[in-house]
Amino acid sequence: MESFYTLQGEGFFQGVAAYFIRLGGCDVGCVWCDVKESWPLDAHPLVKSEWIAAQAAASGAPVAVVTGGEPAMYDLTLLTESLHMKKLRTHIETSGAYELTGQWNWVCLSPKKFKAPKPSAYLRADELKVVIYNRHDFEWAELEAAKVGKACKLFLQPEWSREKQMLPLIIDYVKAHPQWRVSLQIHKYMNIP
Repeated sequence: MESFYTLQGEGFFQGVAAYFIRLGGCDVGCVWCDVKESWPLDAHPLVKSEWIAAQAAASGAPVAVVTGGEPAMYDLTLLTESLHMKKLRTHIETSGAYELTGQWNWVCLSPKKFKAPKPSAYLRADELKVVIYNRHDFEWAELEAAKVGKACKLFLQPEWSREKQMLPLIIDYVKAHPQWRVSLQIHKYMNIP
């Protein structure tokens, strides 16, 4: 769908310079999705993995973040091989709704209630990022956290349109449950992609 050089705005690598590769196509259907134009699979042209990797390397970014849509809908083996050949770290942001392919340096699993992650996604997750839309999501977050490995970093992130209401609750929750961290969409505060 698009690619661009910016800063990682969320999660463990927040603030790190990164080249984003947004793949089109998603059938997860998050009501709060801020990139709904990524959903139609046939609305975006096919691009060669080697060309994507060359563009990412030319940006000077140390990290390539593959996101979507839902990037795991695709076999990402060739893309990750191409990015590694260009000496880039490979990160993916996925709902886990599909089996993960490719070689990843970092897997951010952001599960959604509407389409459950594959069991293998929990095993591969380096980071669990749960979007908090309402109070009931804290209980769901704990159920999801029980499925990942002990080394997985745990993040709670307010859904952007409800950030004012949910952030105070998240702060209190993290203080009471310090195994969690707060993730904010800092790119939105900085008005960058």
